[in-house]
Amino acid sequence: MNKNGFITIGELSKFSRVTRAMLLHYDKIGVLKPAFVSESNYRYYSFEQIGWVNLIRTMQLIGMPLKDIKHIMQRRTPKMILKIFSEQINELNNNIKKYMDARTLLLTLQKTIENSIDVNEEKIEYIYEKASPLFIGPQNDYSTGKADWDALLDFYNYCGHNGKHIDMNYSAWGIFSEERVKKGDWRFPDRYYLNCPDGESHKPAGWYVVGYGRGYYGQTDEIYKKMIAYMAENRMEICGPAYETYPLNEISIENPDEYLIRISITAREK
Repeated sequence: MNKNGFITIGELSKFSRVTRAMLLHYDKIGVLKPAFVSESNYRYYSFEQIGWVNLIRTMQLIGMPLKDIKHIMQRRTPKMILKIFSEQINELNNNIKKYMDARTLLLTLQKTIENSIDVNEEKIEYIYEKASPLFIGPQNDYSTGKADWDALLDFYNYCGHNGKHIDMNYSAWGIFSEERVKKGDWRFPDRYYLNCPDGESHKPAGWYVVGYGRGYYGQTDEIYKKMIAYMAENRMEICGPAYETYPLNEISIENPDEYLIRISITAREK
C-alpha cells in the first residue's frame, strides 16, 4: 500500500489472485472501477475493493454472469445481498449433491474395473467375501411369458417409482435362488439388483465359490457347469443364492462378446 492509502492494480492482482487483464476488463465494463486514476494513467484502488474483487471472483466461479454482478453492486442493500447469498448457497448445495453422487458412481465403477482387470479367468476359487451394499428389486414374474428383458424393464420402473432416490446409472445384475442353481436353471434371474453403495440390502458376508468367463449378458451356462463340477470335486454344496456380475461390460469393453462375467455362488464344505 502506498503512502496515500491506495494500492496499485498490480498489488490488487497479487492480493486477490485476479489477473491484471481481468481487472482491466472489470474497469471497462463498469463492474469494478479504480478509486482514482492518476494523471499518468495509473490505476489505484482502495483497500475496501480487495473484498469486492474476491467476492466478484467467487460469484464468477459459481457461474454468475458479470452483468448480474454489476447490477448487484449498483443496487446492493443488506437484504438484497442476504437474499442472493441464500439463493446461491441453495444452488451450491444442490450441485454439491450432484457432484458427490457422480464421484461415488465413478469410484464404484473404478474399483469394480480395477478388481477385475487382472483376474485369472480360468481359476475357480472358494473365498470369503465381505458384505456389500445392494439395491435389490422384487421377485421377477415370468409366469405370463415374460423374458428377462421384460423383467429388467419392470425392475427399472420399480427403481424409478419406489419413492426413493435410486441412481440407475449403476449396473443392473442378477440374483439366482439356491433352488434354481441346484436345478441348473440359471437362464432368467430371480431378481435384479444394482451394485449401489446406497443400497438398502446387502450381499451377505460369507464363503462363495467364484468363477469367471467371457460373453454377453446371460451367456453363463458353461461357467455355472464348471463351478458345479468344481464343488462336486471338492465336496461342497450350495447353501444360498448366486450373484451374477459383469465387472467389465459396455463401460470398458467395446465387443459385447468379450464382457467379463463373474459368478459367486454361496457354498459350504460338506
